[in-house]
Amino acid sequence: MTRILLINPNISDSVSELIRAEALRSAASDTVVEVLTAPFGVAYIETRFEALIGGYATAQLAAEHHARFDAVIVAAFGDPGLSALREALPVPVTGLTEAALASAHLLGHRISIIAISQRIQAWYREVVEAYGFASRLASIRALDRPLARIGGVQDEHAHALKALAERAVDEDGAEVIVLAGAPLAGLARTLAGQLPVPVVDGVSSAMRHAQSLVSMQPGRALRGSFGPPPAKPHQGLPPAISALLERGRA
Repeated sequence: MTRILLINPNISDSVSELIRAEALRSAASDTVVEVLTAPFGVAYIETRFEALIGGYATAQLAAEHHARFDAVIVAAFGDPGLSALREALPVPVTGLTEAALASAHLLGHRISIIAISQRIQAWYREVVEAYGFASRLASIRALDRPLARIGGVQDEHAHALKALAERAVDEDGAEVIVLAGAPLAGLARTLAGQLPVPVVDGVSSAMRHAQSLVSMQPGRALRGSFGPPPAKPHQGLPPAISALLERGRA
C-alpha cells in the first residue's frame, strides 16, 4: 500500500475537494490518498508573497503529518515551499508545476500554461525558469476577469479557458498545454479530445510521479544541497518543524 499526502497551500476547502477528486481518479488501486488544507493563508495564491505564506502553511502540515505517508505533494501550481521541503522531509516530495512540466516534457517541445489570473503570470514564469524549462515555454495565457468562486472557476470559465488554450496552439506554437493550478484539477479530462495537442493536469501528473518515486525507492539525499538542514540553534517554531530541524543532528 502506498500513502500519498496532498497539501493544499491555500485555505479553500472547495479547491481541496477538486484536488481530492482528481487525485483519487489518478491513484492506483493500492494507493491511499489524503488531502489537507492550509490552516491559515489566502483563498488562492497568485503572488510571491502569498506563495511565501502558503509555503510556510504547507511546511507546518508536512512536518506534522509526513510520518504517516510515503510521499508528499504540494498541491498548488507554483509549488510553494517544494525545494525546502525536499531538504527536510525523509520521503519524496513533488508539486503540481514540477510534475506537470515533467509530463509535458515527454509529450512535446513547446509548452504553454493556461492560468486563472493575469497577476499570477510573472511568478509562474519565474518558477518555470527555476525548473529549467524557460526555453521550452511557448507562453503563459491567463483569464482576465473576476473570479466569483475559486472552486467554481472551471465551471464558470470553461469556454474562456478552452479558448485560451486554442490561442496558445494557434498563435504561440504550443505543442502541449498545461492547465495550471488546483482550481483547474480535472479539467484536462473534460477537454480530452477537444484540443489539437496533449493536455496535462498538475494533480494527476503529481500523483503518478509520486507513486512512481515511491515504487522506485531511490533513497534520499544525505549530502549535497538537498541533504537535511544543518543543526543550529532555533526558537519560536512549532514543535513539528523543530523536530524536522533536529533531524539534521542525527
